[in-house]
Order: sequence, then C-alpha cells, then structure tokens
Amino acid sequence: MSIYSAIKNIAKSKGKPIYQIEKDLGFSNGMISKWNKSIPRADKLQAVADYLGTTPQYLLRLAKEEK
Repeated sequence: MSIYSAIKNIAKSKGKPIYQIEKDLGFSNGMISKWNKSIPRADKLQAVADYLGTTPQYLLRLAKEEK
C-alpha cells in the first residue's frame, strides 16, 4: 500500500474526502494523490497526520505493512 492509500483509508473511515483535506490544508489539487508514486515532504505528511488525528509514523507503518 502506498502512503496515499493509507491516508485514503483513514480519511474514508473519518468521512473526509481527499479533496477536502487538500482544500482545508491549502494543498494544491491532487497533491496527496501524487503520493501514490512518491514520498511526501515531512511537513506535508505531518500536516495530513495532524488533520486525521494520527501520526506520520502510523501512516508510514500502515503503508509498509500493506505491501
């Protein structure tokens, strides 16, 4: 699983679409979906983790476990 997929799963469980997270955090459209193929900057990952009420470490662990 990619970091994007981990974020998408957690966001879905909280009833938050990805585009809403991007909008609320001031990210460009599609930024989080690009994390399907790349690694996000630490500050961006931290912002998303804070928004979702989790930690960057948890998101990375979830992404690694599902591979």
